[in-house]
Amino acid sequence: MNIWLFAAFMGLLQGITEFLPVSSSGHLALFQNIFGMESVEDTHMLFSVMLHFGTLISVLIMYRKDIFDMIKAFVGFFRRGGSERGNGSSIGAARLIVMIVIATVPLIAIALLGDYIGQLNAKTGFVGLMLVLTGGLLYVSDKVPKGGKNEKTAKYSDSIVIGLMQAAATLPGISRSGATITGGLIRGFDRSFAVKFSFILSIPAVVGAVVLESSNAIKAGVDPALIVPYIFGTALAAAAGCFAIRLVRFISEKDRFRGFAYYCWGVGVLAIILSFFSR
Repeated sequence: MNIWLFAAFMGLLQGITEFLPVSSSGHLALFQNIFGMESVEDTHMLFSVMLHFGTLISVLIMYRKDIFDMIKAFVGFFRRGGSERGNGSSIGAARLIVMIVIATVPLIAIALLGDYIGQLNAKTGFVGLMLVLTGGLLYVSDKVPKGGKNEKTAKYSDSIVIGLMQAAATLPGISRSGATITGGLIRGFDRSFAVKFSFILSIPAVVGAVVLESSNAIKAGVDPALIVPYIFGTALAAAAGCFAIRLVRFISEKDRFRGFAYYCWGVGVLAIILSFFSR
């Protein structure tokens, strides 16, 4: 495939599936297993890092106000000598920081199983089964009664549950956004806050992935002729990510995740069927 087409395809795929509740890892695994598409992580290490960076930019753009408030709350905490006093906005932002940290801990623990989980990408039937499970989570999310918790009223125990959902989403085929948004809704989060928490929670995960992959990418080197196509693909990933975040916000408010549930079920069942013919 032409490198420009490859960069454009991967940028759009990464940006859209990273945030839409359909599992980016699951789709990449299926494209590799069924269509023989080369693994970006293996053959284009630097591009893989840049794609992650592109989706990180999407979150920073779409939630820039919340992130700025969190930074102010963090700095203000130390300026006050560790005092928790502050206005309502800073208290909410400070609690959000703590919740993000708590929810990230299970992901750090599961990272120790990274090599084993990576091997599951080659198992088309397993990926299909996890997509079916993702569809079930999305279908349930539309049935959950609307809650009212936000950053000021959510409990830290809620973060643990959502963190476990995020850790489970390291399995190829389970959508990180679908799992964490559903987890938030089950715990009584307001729908808009469930989406916001899910996407801001992705920041530590993406930063971690960029840091871990960067050293290998630097060692592998890169053809200078690929830099511009890589930048193009990264820009597309960022733009597609912003679009996907807006779409998820809208769909969440309308209780319409079931459309994605049907999609995941369809792709998952098809993958399971194809896995029997690929043996």
